[in-house]
Amino acid sequence: MPVIRILPHPDYCPEGARIEAQPGTSICEALLEHDIEIEHACEMSCACTTCHVIVREGLASLNDMDENEEDLLDRAWGLEPNSRLSCQAFVAQQDLVVEIPRYSINHAREHH
Repeated sequence: MPVIRILPHPDYCPEGARIEAQPGTSICEALLEHDIEIEHACEMSCACTTCHVIVREGLASLNDMDENEEDLLDRAWGLEPNSRLSCQAFVAQQDLVVEIPRYSINHAREHH
């Protein structure tokens, strides 16, 4: 079973995590199943960008982006060439390394 390594995020998983995911599962579903409460304001319907992740390793193994995901990603905070909406990126057979951006549209806040 493929492993997703999640890089440390101060709010969602401060120590980082390693989880197993069934092929065909979205990254978002896999994170939620392992108590990593990534935002998903549209309930995984590809209508927002709150579940934006950056795939640091294994991007090529994921399904191709459709036009709707590409259009939505343009609005994501911290967009990078290897960004995906985790609700639309489905695990295949390869291990992944995923970074959850520090902020999302709904999550932006400053710590003083």
